[in-house]
Amino acid sequence: MELITKTADLAAACDRLAGADTITVDTEFMRETTYWPKLCVIQLASPDEAVIVDAMAPSLDLGPFFRLMANEAVLKVFHSGRQDIEIVWHLGGLIPHPIFDTQVAAMVCGFGDSISYEQLVQRLTGGRIDKSSRFTDWARRPLSDKQITYAIEDVTHLREVHQKLTTQLRTAGRRDWLKTEMDILTSVETYRQEPEDAWKRLKMRARRPVELQLAKEIAAWREREAQRRDMPRGRILKDDALYEIAAQQPATEEALTALRSIGQGFARSRSGEEILAIVNRVLAIPRDQLPKLPRERSNGDTNSAAVDLLKVLLKMTSESHGVAPKLIANVDDLEAIAADDEADVPALSGWRRQLFGDTALRLKRGEVALKLDGRKVLLVESGTPGTAEAAE
Repeated sequence: MELITKTADLAAACDRLAGADTITVDTEFMRETTYWPKLCVIQLASPDEAVIVDAMAPSLDLGPFFRLMANEAVLKVFHSGRQDIEIVWHLGGLIPHPIFDTQVAAMVCGFGDSISYEQLVQRLTGGRIDKSSRFTDWARRPLSDKQITYAIEDVTHLREVHQKLTTQLRTAGRRDWLKTEMDILTSVETYRQEPEDAWKRLKMRARRPVELQLAKEIAAWREREAQRRDMPRGRILKDDALYEIAAQQPATEEALTALRSIGQGFARSRSGEEILAIVNRVLAIPRDQLPKLPRERSNGDTNSAAVDLLKVLLKMTSESHGVAPKLIANVDDLEAIAADDEADVPALSGWRRQLFGDTALRLKRGEVALKLDGRKVLLVESGTPGTAEAAE
């Protein structure tokens, strides 16, 4: 194992790693006090060696690492790699490709929705990882021996996990399923954070169009501020405060200060002035130019019953085919399918449609039914109760 702190050593290591067909990759970062993740450590391993890169070393140029991530001849293996890839995208301006994510592969292979990396390592390799260093301060220097051991074990165990999962995917004929998921993970759209889309993360239900427009504009303002100042969104403006401003529409400093979630200091600050400017601008928008409220899905008995049936079918399908339910469909997908046969959801396209979506639509139409036989749920053709498919 090598701890790299100099650019020349990193370039030499990346040149060696580029000679491998497959490498494993992990990062350690901090983001509790920042908007962008602060990269602290990079771990890399090929079948022949493993290295740790001190990403915070003075004057270290990460260019060789980014070039390795862009090398199309080398498969990069991550576990739950979305945040690792986000870091490469933010700092290097590129998406690693090609990639293999062992967390997604594990779901495809039937290891469930939420198996941890440590559990996956133990089940597939028999190895054990000391988890005690996971939440240590990776920005503190020098790194402890315990931290270095933990970091290197992440990528060395990952080599065997990748091999085992690759074999299972090949045996099950599901390599194409994984490719579909990797296409999503390597799409720029997955990592592009446009301020205008920030409102979509909010957990609020606007009652009036003006509330929705305010939520959109204030969320976009907060996102731009968080990016500019490299601070967490909640330190710019908490969600509860955003919701209250959207609902109350304070147009003056006094009205803003009167809100329970807003202090006098904020109301009198530059941020408070900008919020008030947004509120007054939105209040001046003619009603017919405000956005329409999203149509709420029906919660009637028929739709609710359809969703309940689809949940049972989803559980039956995931168990009988050994695929994590979460990978096939989520509750929003089921609600969309219950409301619309042409819903634009992943469950109605590709391998998911073959595995689940087509049957879900047939269940809606009454062409098939679910039957309980002891502890088993059976799928039966309507009018032919003797024909059934069991969920073991």
